Amino acid sequence: MSDSTPTSPGEPFEGHAILGSNPSGEHPALRRDAGRWILPGSGPLWGADARFQFVWKKVSGDVSLAATLPEGEVGLMIRASLDAPCPSAVALLVPGGRPVLQTCDSPGADRRELVASTAGHRRIRLERCGDYLSMSTAGANGAWEATGGSVRVPLPESVYLGVAAWDCGASGAGFEEPVYSALAPGSGRMVCALEILELATLRRSIVYRTEQHIEAPNWSRDGASLIFNGGGRLYRISTDGGAPQPIDTGFATRCNNDHGLSPDGSLIAISDHTEEDRSLIYVLPSAGGAPRRITRNGPSYWHGWSPDGRTLAYCAQRDGAFGIFTIPAGGGEETRVTTAAPGGLDDGPDYSPNGAWIYFNSDRTGRMQIWRVRPDGSELEQVTFDDANNWFAHPSPDGRHVVLLTYGADVTGHPPNKDVSLRALPAVGGNPRVLARFFGGQGTINVPSWSPDAKRFAFVSYQLLPTA
Repeated sequence: MSDSTPTSPGEPFEGHAILGSNPSGEHPALRRDAGRWILPGSGPLWGADARFQFVWKKVSGDVSLAATLPEGEVGLMIRASLDAPCPSAVALLVPGGRPVLQTCDSPGADRRELVASTAGHRRIRLERCGDYLSMSTAGANGAWEATGGSVRVPLPESVYLGVAAWDCGASGAGFEEPVYSALAPGSGRMVCALEILELATLRRSIVYRTEQHIEAPNWSRDGASLIFNGGGRLYRISTDGGAPQPIDTGFATRCNNDHGLSPDGSLIAISDHTEEDRSLIYVLPSAGGAPRRITRNGPSYWHGWSPDGRTLAYCAQRDGAFGIFTIPAGGGEETRVTTAAPGGLDDGPDYSPNGAWIYFNSDRTGRMQIWRVRPDGSELEQVTFDDANNWFAHPSPDGRHVVLLTYGADVTGHPPNKDVSLRALPAVGGNPRVLARFFGGQGTINVPSWSPDAKRFAFVSYQLLPTA
């Protein structure tokens, strides 16, 4: 609901509204004071009691709005309509100056948050490129830097873009220098964001952002750090952020995105192309050291470690046919567990926490779906049955959930730079729940990335930077 009939607030805005569940009443004046805009706000931004002020301009296409904001009760808002609720988002600065993007992609849906890793810049920009929303910030030099990460929100071609204020009373909240800009298509520059998603709240927190290509996080067994690959190497970073530290992998300097830790955290399995120009599996100390070759034949792509630490599970091609294989963690004879359909693929094996099942993805029905099988190859079962393409199922350490990566029905393989979703499937069966929608794919969540307490998991998202 809205009450949007006052006089125009003046350039650059076109309209002024009170939005929320109880929008009636007078519009406290939007005013200028020594170059600042002052916007009152009398109620909360979200929820059944929402009541907030919104000044806006109706815009179309790829566009941004920048302003200098205080911390707290004012933010840059984009909305599908002036009705509440509707698909919408707001970019704001929380106490401490950290940018946060709050989104709601449909009426009645869960509110989600994307929390940036950087803080301290008060000039913030909300960007809309197609269905993707993202943020950038600028410091004293005026140069814009993407905070990393994006959220897919279904919005119409024409939207309401402006500034909202809430919980600040009649005295209002001030903001400065609102500037609308058209955005050109992606510049070709890519920002990668290493993120953590909290399952209970759907809050996404960016740990690290970089324009270097990174992929496939693993979570350390003590919960303190993440391991990811980039440029053929492995790196470790604190879950609190900071500078990544390289892990010594000896001669193996062409590591791909299939790597992961042993159950006790002492070893890490890697898949590397250095020796034979095809992926082979090696094991080395997780702190770094000399790799020990495990698979004699390639290509072999590691994906799972049995809970007792004795067995590795992987995808491999043998005699022209892909399938799921296992091998003793110390090396030895491999065992074929599944065989893909002719010309097809079985991929991404990961053990259930009790070791009773191996989950994997297979296109044996014509579409990529999640399956599971006993480690001895018996009791093959299909798990997902939808119209999407589902990849890389990872059971949670507590055995309650299975997280998977979902592409649209029209996508073949698991390419990068696509519209994807992360979904959680109840391990006992049922419908999957959408956890996040973003730009990603290959490298997002190829390997196990759950936190040891099963409350969070890590992933990588990608963003093609627009040009203002």
